[in-house]
Amino acid sequence: MNKLLYSLLLISALLIGCVTTEHKGVNLLFKTLEATSKAARPISTEEEHYVGRAAAARILMSYQLYDNRMLTEYINLVGQTVVMHSDRPFTHAGYHFAVLDTNEINAFACPGGIIFITREMIHMTRNEDELASVLAHEIAHISHRDGIASIKQARWTEALTIIGTTAVKEYGSRDLAQLVSIFEGSVDDVFKTLVVNGYGQSQEYSADESAMSYLAKAGYNPKALKHFLERMTTLGKESEGGILKTHPGTGDRIENVKKKLPPVKVPDDFIHLRASRYHKILSSCQ
Repeated sequence: MNKLLYSLLLISALLIGCVTTEHKGVNLLFKTLEATSKAARPISTEEEHYVGRAAAARILMSYQLYDNRMLTEYINLVGQTVVMHSDRPFTHAGYHFAVLDTNEINAFACPGGIIFITREMIHMTRNEDELASVLAHEIAHISHRDGIASIKQARWTEALTIIGTTAVKEYGSRDLAQLVSIFEGSVDDVFKTLVVNGYGQSQEYSADESAMSYLAKAGYNPKALKHFLERMTTLGKESEGGILKTHPGTGDRIENVKKKLPPVKVPDDFIHLRASRYHKILSSCQ
C-alpha cells in the first residue's frame, strides 16, 4: 500500500480517537485498512491448490480416467523428471499426472500441480522426448501460475475483503454464501481458460520457451517440442483446448520455438534407453 496513503489513514485514525470515547471509529478504520491490505495480496500456494483441485474435479465430470496403472506410473515418472528441472519444482501438494480416457487430443494443467493428458495425445507423440515436451509445456503453465491468473481480480478482491473483515467464527450465512459463490466463480474462470478459451499469445510463447529450458536441463531434446508441433500442423490436428488451442497460431509458435531453441546434445545411450522404455509402455495401451 502507498506509504503516504497509509500515513494519512493512520493520522485520520488518531484524530477519530481524539473525538470518540470508545474508539469505534479507530477499530472500524483499522479493520478496513487490514482488509484492504489483505485483498491486495496474491493468491497463496495453498489457495491455488484448492482452486486447482476444484478445477480438476470439474474436468473429471467430463472425462474418465484411463485405467492403466503402468502408463499412469510412466507418465508420472517422465513428468516428475521434468518438474525437478523446472522453475517451480515444489507446490503446496506436489505435482500429480493422470491420463484421461478419450480420443481428444488434449492436455490440461490445473493450478497447483494437477496435470491431465489424454490417451490420444499420448499416442500422437512419437517418442519419450515428445511426450516430455507436452508435459513440460503444461508444467510451465503451472510454474508461471497462468491458470490462477485467469481468475478475475474483482472476485479475488471481494473474497479477501470478506475474509479480512470477518473472523471465521463470525461468518454469517450471507458471508458464507458470498464466499462459496466467489469460489465457484473462480473455478469457472480457470475451467473456461483450460478447456474452452485457451491461453493468450504471451503465455503460450513463454510456456514453450520455459518447456524447452526444462527439457534441456532434464536431458531431453528440446527440439522435441518443435517436432511435435510441426507434426500436429502437418496432420491438421486440432484440440478442444489445452496445448494446441492457442491464440497465436501453431505456425507462429513453431517459428518462436525455432528462435529460442537452447543448444543441447543428447547422448545416444539416453535416446536408445528412452525409446525402448517408451515403446514398451505404449504397446500396453494400444
